[in-house]
Amino acid sequence: MSHILVVEDEAIIRTALKRMLERHQYQVQEAGSVAETEQYDLKTFDLIISDLRLPGEPGTEMIKRAPDTPVLIMTSYASLRSAVDSMKQGAVDYIAKPFDHDEMVETVQRIIATRSQREQIKSSPVESSASKTASAKPKVAAAPGDEYDMGIIGSCESMQTLFKRISKVAPTDSTVLIQGESGTGKELVARAMHERSQRAKAPLISVNCAAIPETLIESELFGHEKGSFTGATAGRTGLVEAADGGTLFLDEIGELPLEAQARLLRVLQEGEIRRVGSVQSHKVDVRLVAATHRDLKTMARQGLFREDLFYRLNVIELRLPPLRDRGKDVVLIAEALLERAASNTNQQGLHFSAEARNAILNYTWPGNVRELENAIERSAILCDHDEITADLLGIELDAEYERASEAANALQTMQHADSPGQEPAEDLSLEDYFQHFVLEHQEHMTETQLAHKLGISRKCLWERRQRLGIPRKKTANS
Repeated sequence: MSHILVVEDEAIIRTALKRMLERHQYQVQEAGSVAETEQYDLKTFDLIISDLRLPGEPGTEMIKRAPDTPVLIMTSYASLRSAVDSMKQGAVDYIAKPFDHDEMVETVQRIIATRSQREQIKSSPVESSASKTASAKPKVAAAPGDEYDMGIIGSCESMQTLFKRISKVAPTDSTVLIQGESGTGKELVARAMHERSQRAKAPLISVNCAAIPETLIESELFGHEKGSFTGATAGRTGLVEAADGGTLFLDEIGELPLEAQARLLRVLQEGEIRRVGSVQSHKVDVRLVAATHRDLKTMARQGLFREDLFYRLNVIELRLPPLRDRGKDVVLIAEALLERAASNTNQQGLHFSAEARNAILNYTWPGNVRELENAIERSAILCDHDEITADLLGIELDAEYERASEAANALQTMQHADSPGQEPAEDLSLEDYFQHFVLEHQEHMTETQLAHKLGISRKCLWERRQRLGIPRKKTANS
């Protein structure tokens, strides 16, 4: 059981956070200030969650007092600058109030999982050069409590849902269509399904349909007989036949010519192929997994893709989210890729600076994981020290995304939700406390006074009223 210390001067928030974490099987201690933490041995904690502004010393002081323990900074004054300053001082991450339960739990799980992985790496014996080469592509475990270890990094909700679906689909022989943007890891998903199928001992044949010239694709897929065309000096087994008994993965199937589509349809319908130039058919037993970044349904309507093939392919559909929609997964992926890059370049102790972590988190990554991998490999080669800075990544932050991120971080919660000694109800959430405070004090406070007490703008107060359905009292003062 992981051990967490919560440092928060607002008793109502501190107690709520403690109870929330305890419901997720964490052991939690609490303190109202940095000074109160002196009663604990800080080395025994797996994570410290501290408010930024505390009576006496600021929350960033915990970074100095517990240099070997990750510190997650909370702040009601969640400007981008204060958050970045905290990370410059060594905070592992920050979270802006108000935060919901899922956001906090996901962040805590990620930080503790990352710490655990690093400790395992440190404690493991030194590997030989041969074993290092064999494990150059690290397998990253899923988040704590996750039973779907696919060897794929993904702690966000969309990826966990994907893992569940893969676990259900993999043991079957159903045809699967994987859809996702370029670089999202469609081949990794196909490989995970093959390894969890009853065909795992048979071959997995991967084919990039976009990489084969149109004139050769039928021969490559289905094979050919000697003399069937100029240059065919000998018969050849096609890739479909080579996958007999196993799995055939056709990447970028949207690039497949219509003639080849007709042949592939026969494979799916009849379970047989006919080599180019042959009059005889051969039975094959293959499980087809296809992938594309294109809209096959629209292409079928436009006559660019066979409609009957589309419906044959689309038995089970798996959608991979782009990297920009996977939240803080991008940081976990970046760290795993940095470990691999460090191993490949024989560099030890490579790590990201606070600015680099922020850049990785806030960039939209149009090329997804492939772009991220290239940026990290480049920065690992070019860095002169053990710290990867933002400029080494060679990315330009999207201005609109930055503004959106800053606006999200600017959301703030109450500084004085209630009297310090009042105990919250067992089942109340942080949102409930916000609602409780507004309803209790709006009779004798103006909107300006309410916003000031809560540490937010009037606009934010109005937006939160709308989202939570809190009616505004019509008074002469407001």
